[in-house]
Amino acid sequence: KSGLDPGGAWHAWGMACLKAGNLSSAREKFSRCLKPPMDLNQLNHGSRLVQDVIQYLEATVKPMLIADDDYFATLRELEATLRTRSLSLEMMCEGKMHHNSYYQECLFYLHSYGTNLAIISFYMRHDCMREALLHLLNKESPSEVFIEGIFIPSYESGKLHMLENLLETIDPGLESWGVYLIAACKHLQRKNYYHILYELQQFMKDHVRAAMTCIRFFTHGAKSYTELGGKQTWLLKIKDHLKVYLQEVSRSSGRKKMAFTFRKKMSATDVSRHINTVDLQMEVTKFLHQCESSGTSQMTGGSSLPTLFGNNNMKMDVACKVILEGKNIEEGFGIAFRVLQDFQLEATEVYSKVAKQLVKQQKYSEIRQLLKCVSESGVAAKNDGDNIILNCLNEFKNIPAEDLDNLIQDMDSDENKIQAYVLCNKLRSAYLVSVRQEKARAVQLVQHVRQLAESSGDDVVKAICAQWL
Repeated sequence: KSGLDPGGAWHAWGMACLKAGNLSSAREKFSRCLKPPMDLNQLNHGSRLVQDVIQYLEATVKPMLIADDDYFATLRELEATLRTRSLSLEMMCEGKMHHNSYYQECLFYLHSYGTNLAIISFYMRHDCMREALLHLLNKESPSEVFIEGIFIPSYESGKLHMLENLLETIDPGLESWGVYLIAACKHLQRKNYYHILYELQQFMKDHVRAAMTCIRFFTHGAKSYTELGGKQTWLLKIKDHLKVYLQEVSRSSGRKKMAFTFRKKMSATDVSRHINTVDLQMEVTKFLHQCESSGTSQMTGGSSLPTLFGNNNMKMDVACKVILEGKNIEEGFGIAFRVLQDFQLEATEVYSKVAKQLVKQQKYSEIRQLLKCVSESGVAAKNDGDNIILNCLNEFKNIPAEDLDNLIQDMDSDENKIQAYVLCNKLRSAYLVSVRQEKARAVQLVQHVRQLAESSGDDVVKAICAQWL
């Protein structure tokens, strides 16, 4: 009469029937106030009213303890369940549920009015992981339901191995779980749970991604190559994963194409290139670890330690570090040269960087050693050595006179020597080299030196030039 919503009254009456143990009468009362959710895959446990009913029923029955030996049901039974596509309540968790009428009531309310997440969570609470997984597959629930309902509870309660075993029992190829497994990996990455991630990737036989996780274990948080020296087992693991992947690819290419939809793919040439990178990183690690231990290292405390797994700039930093940290330039040059060659890096840029560092450290004789190594490497262009010196002089004007002269004398081309002398304001030396050129060019060069002398107020050189001209 008063137009109030009768739902609350029906719910109270239903609860009263439950408490009195009159289950069929409770169903009838609840059918008047409970509604199935609009979206069975929403990420919650359904309406508060349904949750109250389930909570009451679960609290009424103390779960009976059963030996855990019936997790692996026979495949026939699993196939039957998958075939019927409906989770007949008789088969659920046989033994565990003990055909207990209160558990059957829970399942009745959950299937009638609950979300998929609520049903799956119920199974998980009562150690029926297999039923939870079959329900997920039957209803083709989205991966969020798998993460919330099954995956998080599994790893939080230390049951990840049990979950993996069941996934494999239900589908030995794991194909039907592909979407869920990839979502699980993304979830772990967001959470920074890399050890669980690595464990899961190994279970998935996703060797390329497992190798990528190992790279993170190797590089993450390391502040020195001494630390990286202690983490070299990760480099071996990366190689193992990549080699296994190559074997699997070559095996499956002979047979009918296998549908490894969820595992990361990579071409054989790329995999071989990565293996080569790992080998080179091992050499770099051993060499720099040794340098740090023997104290020859010039520890350059950058923000992050450069490795060959970074971008090209970082790889160039590795090459510089290797050249600079040996006992002398020659010691690390071979490894650095291979890094430059393998990754086709800008060699002159690296050599110039090294030379500038050496000027800062006032190791002028080592710059000459660097130039010798560069010219003997066999791939240097004609002017590479000269350009390295010019780059240095552009930045440093205060190199001691004798060292400066030695460096400029080492240059190949006279034109470059003149440019270097002009850069350092040694106009007289510039004049002396200029007059040695063939006539027409000499005239141009001497005129240029005279102009510079005039503008810098060097009357002596200006007079010499004028007289020669």
